[in-house]
Amino acid sequence: MTLLNIKSEAWAYSLITLGTEMLSSFFSFYYMKLFLEVYKISELAFYQSQVILMIWNILTDLSGYFHMSSQNDCCLSYRCSLLGALLHAVAFLLPWFPWKHYRESDWLTGLQLVVSLCAFDSTHTWVQQAQCRLFAETSPRHESRLQLTRINQVASLVGSTSILFCGLISHNMEILPNFQAIAVLIAFLALISFYSGMFHMRRFEFQRIPEENFLSESEQELAGTSVILLMRQILPQRNLYLFLIMNFFQVFHLTFFSNFMMIFVDNLIPNKALSSSVRSIMYGAGFICPQCLVLLGQSWLKTYGYYKVILLSFCLEGAAALVMLLLGQEHYFCLAVYLTVIMVIVHTSFCLFNLPVADMVDADLLKCKRQSSLSLMVSVINALFTRSAQSLAPILILSKLSQHGYRELTSRTLLDLQDSMFGLVCVISLGIATVQILTWSSFSISKRRDCPGMV
Repeated sequence: MTLLNIKSEAWAYSLITLGTEMLSSFFSFYYMKLFLEVYKISELAFYQSQVILMIWNILTDLSGYFHMSSQNDCCLSYRCSLLGALLHAVAFLLPWFPWKHYRESDWLTGLQLVVSLCAFDSTHTWVQQAQCRLFAETSPRHESRLQLTRINQVASLVGSTSILFCGLISHNMEILPNFQAIAVLIAFLALISFYSGMFHMRRFEFQRIPEENFLSESEQELAGTSVILLMRQILPQRNLYLFLIMNFFQVFHLTFFSNFMMIFVDNLIPNKALSSSVRSIMYGAGFICPQCLVLLGQSWLKTYGYYKVILLSFCLEGAAALVMLLLGQEHYFCLAVYLTVIMVIVHTSFCLFNLPVADMVDADLLKCKRQSSLSLMVSVINALFTRSAQSLAPILILSKLSQHGYRELTSRTLLDLQDSMFGLVCVISLGIATVQILTWSSFSISKRRDCPGMV
């Protein structure tokens, strides 16, 4: 596929992905260490902020569904999309500049974290739900979805380089002014990408004549249908709840490594064993390599289908965790490779999860003989169930680390903390891989015969 043959909707989807990937990967990777080790937030304030975020996500997901299902399509309008892009970029900048010179356990750090997390996640959810709907409804065929996934991964590949360059320039947050300057630059570049994507989206998202500014008859019927009734029809579907369970653990696993990777490496691997530049390359590889694997693995997807590819990734995670657990934490090079490989595998398989979501939407459309697909509702249900893992993972992991002296580190507690961290990075990966293999093995949409390239 040449650049000239790429459709406008593919350009729009990919440019928006470029902006969101730059912001979301940077945010999730750096905010944890910043608030825990630079701002010295109290443990209680940290837990409170994550619980508030969990509740906030539920409210924003539900409100996002009702807004996007309304007659005016206000969340998808061109002007509101531009405003949402601007707010998303501004929200991204909130955590990187302290509101004052913080003392240890200053109450204002907790407030800044709450505002930063809620503002960033609410604007990110808006963009993400619109993209899920765009993906399912503009690419009805499996082949077109694979092509869109490939184009999208190029954008994600470019966006994920923000981690690498920031690490090299700021020496992994050691030079805070450099880190803050990079954050501002990334926000500016992401905003340009958003606006470019919105411009392409304007060409095809709203092609109705002035007299047709309202929803079509089928859309009105869908919007007027009881949400509770629709959820009763969707939730009992076996494939959906199997996918929700698997995706919950995937989000937990992804959050676990994205948020705590720098903290684990700093405590488990000495500086003399791994220089700052090598660490930056290692962190960057955790975000760049998954996009490369998805791009290079398109032939595998067409030959074997996403079902076997995702299942293989779970098996590799479990095998790598078991081998590392047997080797022990003294092998620093092996540990660095293991952490990078696990992060790459988790990110890679997660990149493919739009494919089963889109197929579940199609299966529901055929099964219930609907006039309109429930792509938006399926996306919201998925978000409601799985996004809580984004808050639970930091709470559980920090609680475990604090029991072993992470917040009050001394030479006496260091060895205990290192043992705890090593156990977490191995046992959690092994446990999650086992649950996901058992769950994903029962997923059945992948056996449909009308989808080329699928198993």
